[in-house]
Amino acid sequence: MKGLTTLMLTLAITGCQARPQQPPTQVVYRFDDHRYLELKGWNCEGELWFTDAQRSIHTQLYFQYYRIFTRQLIHPSERYIAVPSWEVTGFRVSRDYGQTWQVAGFSPGPNELNGMDRAPGEDALSFTVVNDQGFLQTKHSLYTSSKPFEDPRILPGGPGIPFVSEDGANHILEAQYPGEAWGMVYMTKLGLEQNTAQFKTNWQDLPDHVPEVKNYQGWDRMRCDMNAGKAK
Repeated sequence: MKGLTTLMLTLAITGCQARPQQPPTQVVYRFDDHRYLELKGWNCEGELWFTDAQRSIHTQLYFQYYRIFTRQLIHPSERYIAVPSWEVTGFRVSRDYGQTWQVAGFSPGPNELNGMDRAPGEDALSFTVVNDQGFLQTKHSLYTSSKPFEDPRILPGGPGIPFVSEDGANHILEAQYPGEAWGMVYMTKLGLEQNTAQFKTNWQDLPDHVPEVKNYQGWDRMRCDMNAGKAK
């Protein structure tokens, strides 16, 4: 009987030791005192969550495999939130304070002088989101999203936008086929020259430099502890 009791105790202890440990959760970025990003996972890779404590918003951006953006990140914007990943192949963006999320990418076409349609991740220097507009600065180019509104001419029932192509032909950018919504695509001025978005008012008079941000209260980079959750 004593031997049976010892065996049961050993099995119980072994079972406890074999029980999988929950992955750690850590804050990897703070926009301000009430908005932040949390990463849940081992070795700084996993799920990514957004929280706005003032608006009672808690939503998930990435469900697995997210790795933090390691360059400078300045993000005072509140309505429009854009979050890049380590590879900078695109962005998770929200246009409603973080309640819902969509995937934004780079405009097809030659954004880079070598003909690439997107920014090489190793060239990224900084990402700034201010006044509901995103600015990705690379070693060679500035990528921007559009200004945060739609051209009324391509809204439902609008007259469309007349334009003349390089061959002199007359065209209309119809409201039925307006292209990407505001904030959903990033491109350089080179890419804009090859895109009908150039005729929309929200893509005109874009800056040549990242706007200056003053009195920013958030973090200027994402932070992550590779050893979070591991035994010391």
